[in-house]
Amino acid sequence: MTRRFEGERLLVATHNKGKLVEIADLLTPYSVNVVGAAEMGLPEPDETGTTFVENARIKAHAAAKATGLPALSDDSGIEIDALDGAPGVYTADWAETETGRDFVMAMERAHRELLASGAAQPWTARFCCTLVLAWPDGHDEVFPGVMEGQVVWPMRGDQGHGYDPVFQPHGYDITFGEMDRWEKNRISHRADAFKKFVSGCFG
Repeated sequence: MTRRFEGERLLVATHNKGKLVEIADLLTPYSVNVVGAAEMGLPEPDETGTTFVENARIKAHAAAKATGLPALSDDSGIEIDALDGAPGVYTADWAETETGRDFVMAMERAHRELLASGAAQPWTARFCCTLVLAWPDGHDEVFPGVMEGQVVWPMRGDQGHGYDPVFQPHGYDITFGEMDRWEKNRISHRADAFKKFVSGCFG
């Protein structure tokens, strides 16, 4: 049985302000005081895992241990079937440059590798998100979320972030990059994981 969250304060193990606001909004009905890792002065731990759940656990447990608060983290990325699931946990790494992250470069790399693979279209893919809620005593709960779809080319839309302009979710004829952010947040891989998190720990 899933352990319920019964505290009043939840640490979100992220330095991403947008993600922090999104999570805080989600938890508004539950009267939870949400605080971010940056606000607590926490460093970003090295993500040495080879799966989404391993990296999410690293971040959640490091934050819980450092602060004595329950900590929620997520790890997410895109898996492209024709590339044997790449970039997967290395989704952000593909965008790394000396001056920051360049996701246009990352999407162009994905397209080049898809062409080189000789794989026929549609190029099936999925966005994955794994949420981990960790307590200071070492216990954790894991909530995976998935959004199936396909990679399209050329890039379309300027909404969202990351690989959104080349990901067309199943059942839609537009990319996440063309989709209203409220609609995307309703159907996304993160939304899927959050529904399970809220049901398991607050329901």
